[in-house]
Amino acid sequence: MPRRAEYDLTDAAAVARAYDDSRPDTVVHLAAEVGGIGANRDNPGRYFFANMAMGLHLIEEARRRGTEKVVQVGTVCSYPKHTPVPFSEEELWNGYPEETNAPYGIAKKALLVMLQSYRAQYGLHGSYLLPVNLYGPGDNFDLESSHVIPALIRKCEEARLAGAEEVVCWGTGSASREFLYVDDCAEAIVAAAERHDDPEPINVGAAREITIRELTMTIAELTGFEGRLAWDTTKPDGQPRRSLDTSRARDVLGFTASTELEDGLRRTIAWYREHVVAATATAS
Repeated sequence: MPRRAEYDLTDAAAVARAYDDSRPDTVVHLAAEVGGIGANRDNPGRYFFANMAMGLHLIEEARRRGTEKVVQVGTVCSYPKHTPVPFSEEELWNGYPEETNAPYGIAKKALLVMLQSYRAQYGLHGSYLLPVNLYGPGDNFDLESSHVIPALIRKCEEARLAGAEEVVCWGTGSASREFLYVDDCAEAIVAAAERHDDPEPINVGAAREITIRELTMTIAELTGFEGRLAWDTTKPDGQPRRSLDTSRARDVLGFTASTELEDGLRRTIAWYREHVVAATATAS
């Protein structure tokens, strides 16, 4: 898999070099510059440019070289702020995304239009997936740029180890989200690469909605943090609700998520303790 140190995908020349070196018949575009609410709020221009540029160059280079297929992974952030729940693919264009992550979401949604346009004019085969929030081992646990699950795991684990009495969480906790374990998402991507070729997008999710407050309580329990959970209501909640209609993924890809949230959280916490906490302890 190409890494940024080798190929900066926002640079057309680097993308061409990546194609030269790997000569792919199928391209799965997973790369993104992405983060939680705070990171999106702080980097709207960067996130729009980077995500637009990476997809733009990768899809155009696929066209130039006659690549057989492109699987483009989009984002649930592309949906309108007040999309009826559960989100169906038909609602994707019926409003503006939640403001804090709109630049990122719109850039990713533009790549759906690009893929559809290239199919119509050039015959480029493609598949476009819309996953919900992902989590799992190997996640980004940097509090400045991480998503909610790794951020909460780190906060609760650090508080537990320090004997802290309180963990401060963003927002009110009333917003809801749906989370998909990374291995399940990988299964859906493979299924799309192998047997899906259609211009219409496909939601990929776990079909379970949970409030951020309930999620936080679950993570606190699984990490063993027994202190108080405080809510900083000066921080934004983001989109009020997120949950996907996953019937198209089931019918078209034969995909249904198999990892229960609590099981996935346990595996992610175990990975964090083994790789991050242990490494920090060794370094100190």
